[in-house]
Amino acid sequence: MKYIAIGLLFIYRKCISPLKPPTCRFYPTCSQYGIEALQRFGFFKGSYLTIVRLLKCHPFHPGGFDPVPEKDEHKHDHKHAFK
Repeated sequence: MKYIAIGLLFIYRKCISPLKPPTCRFYPTCSQYGIEALQRFGFFKGSYLTIVRLLKCHPFHPGGFDPVPEKDEHKHDHKHAFK
């Protein structure tokens, strides 16, 4: 499912996006953000992060630099919890 979603975003970037004027309020663009989020986190969390990002895309949000969060490798490492 992850690769299908990434493929759809690539199709959007190559076929649909060039037909529209550049209007993305963010860097990286929402489509690039979606691809990176899916690659880094997989289908479910990547889709969730992309949807949250798209919901911020409106005239009342200032936009700007909004990168995909880093994957926290130590989030579930319980050995460090008791140090």
